[in-house]
Amino acid sequence: MPRSNYLFTSESVSEGHPDKVCDRISDTIVDAYLQAMPEARVACETLATTNCVVIAGEVRGPEEVLGRVEDLARQAIREIGYEQEGFHWQNCRVENLLHAQSADIAQGVDASGNKDEGAGDQGIMFGYACRETPELMPAPIFYAHRILKLMAEARHSGETHVLGPDAKSQVTVRYEDGKPVAVTSIVVSTQHLDVDLTSHDVRSVVEPYVRQALPENWITSKTDWHINPTGKFVIGGPDGDAGLTGRKIIVDTYGGAAPHGGGAFSGKDPTKVDRSAAYAARYLAKNVVAAGLADRCTIQLSYAIGVARPLSIYVDLHGTGQVDESKLETVLAEVMDLSPRGIRERLDLARPIYARTSAYGHFGREPDSDGGFSWERTDLVDDLKAALT
Repeated sequence: MPRSNYLFTSESVSEGHPDKVCDRISDTIVDAYLQAMPEARVACETLATTNCVVIAGEVRGPEEVLGRVEDLARQAIREIGYEQEGFHWQNCRVENLLHAQSADIAQGVDASGNKDEGAGDQGIMFGYACRETPELMPAPIFYAHRILKLMAEARHSGETHVLGPDAKSQVTVRYEDGKPVAVTSIVVSTQHLDVDLTSHDVRSVVEPYVRQALPENWITSKTDWHINPTGKFVIGGPDGDAGLTGRKIIVDTYGGAAPHGGGAFSGKDPTKVDRSAAYAARYLAKNVVAAGLADRCTIQLSYAIGVARPLSIYVDLHGTGQVDESKLETVLAEVMDLSPRGIRERLDLARPIYARTSAYGHFGREPDSDGGFSWERTDLVDDLKAALT
């Protein structure tokens, strides 16, 4: 029997967190290549430390984009808001080590003759959805993201001038009868630009955004608050701690409430199933829950490099399903082509839509008018219902 009364915690990090700075740079480069050539191939990793950014990986696309990589990195850092002595968009050193894609990888992935486009690598990918929020996301990660997003919006708009780009949040939610009902603890650590601010001062700035982010009545007199619990937090971002692309995969997905596959998302074009198949799995899981077929749904897909079709499809409805899981596995493969090409075309992924995914989660976001977050649509509901009747 699943537990019905428990506490569960998830964390998020802001766009100015060192790892997220790297995700943003990598995805900005992905967008630039896809803007210039939708068939481009990109596998881009970024490292950032004190006033230094190193970009490495493999690409296939227009040469002119390669020449813009340094400017793209500086643009990303500037948009995040880093103009500090230890990390400044104008003054940091940017080293570009990108090179041409391996011919051995290319021959496995590219379509040729009667061979369809294959997966860019082997691996397993997961998608998840549940009824805990209107966005069909687990509550702890959804609200941890929302706190930091509201703080970032206030910083960018000029509503507050004391917060720096680097921040982390953590939310512990109490569940009763399997449903989220209250927050038992809140942790927010945020960089601040005024060296004289105390933790109490920072709480007075942050608390309104926390309360705005969370459902009414979820914060009670028993909720524990930990705002900048270590005290001063002035040195932040890559100057305070080195960052790497792809090091916040649980933040990017479901906050630990669901499994995660072996690969990160940022820095990869949509032929890489680490990214595109994880989006497809979320798309399918969300539509299953939106269709009323289950209250919770986990989907696993698996692939082999160079092979177009998934090796397996697994569905777990966690005892909440209205349909047979094995039947649903068959139907999912019928209502959506889960080859790399099929996923890319169904979700229209060959677009410059990825920099915006690099912070505050890849899932639980509103679909954008230009095709961003297309995997959050619920336009498969009718097809699923029809196939299962």
